[in-house]
Amino acid sequence: MAISWLGAAADSPFPPVEHATSHGLLAAGGDLTVTRLLNAYRQGIFPWFNAYDPILWWSPNPRMVFHTDNLHISKSLKKALKQKPFSITFDQDFIGVMHACAAPRLAKMPAEQHETWIHNEMISAYSELHHGGYAHSVECWQQGQLVGGVYGVAIGRMFFGESMFSFKTNASKIALVALAEQLNQWGYPLIDCQVYSEHLSRLGAVTLPRETFVQQVQKLCSLPGQSGNWQTSALPFAYEP
Repeated sequence: MAISWLGAAADSPFPPVEHATSHGLLAAGGDLTVTRLLNAYRQGIFPWFNAYDPILWWSPNPRMVFHTDNLHISKSLKKALKQKPFSITFDQDFIGVMHACAAPRLAKMPAEQHETWIHNEMISAYSELHHGGYAHSVECWQQGQLVGGVYGVAIGRMFFGESMFSFKTNASKIALVALAEQLNQWGYPLIDCQVYSEHLSRLGAVTLPRETFVQQVQKLCSLPGQSGNWQTSALPFAYEP
């Protein structure tokens, strides 16, 4: 199946998601303006490409998601949560979380092969989403150091997870638990995980047919959500060490 090339206008339409390849690749080209990114997410589409390559847009089938009221918390993770090893904040260091999500990937590669989809173009684009109140981060801190976190995009009452990292044991899992609990309290039922992985499956993520996922996304994105930055002071709970 031929891949569609997007028009130059930020609001140029995407092809129907059913036109994606078996791997989920839907379209190429365009840009990463806030308008185009929001339009993509509202249709169950996301960008994923290496630096210096054309922008690629994806809508895989099936789609992996967390139900925010049904994370699987293992006995060891429950024990870690009770120990409260980290301070948890929201939207305190969005850029730091993005850079940290890229770092483990880069650290495993020779310098001449440093390719990651969390590159400068993506960081710049998602920073704009963050400043617009659409992209958010959860941070885990230990002794003043950022040691874990997760970030993603929120539209209406839908959260699209992008990446997470951990420099300390369980840090990313605890950030995810904090995110899921907060979203559940706010009435956000789903966290998009994009594609299947065994790691996410062990944490309770499940797959949905793309058609079902897109229908739920369109419904949830149309509902009123939490606008602006998600500051810790506005949250009904916080984990403290």
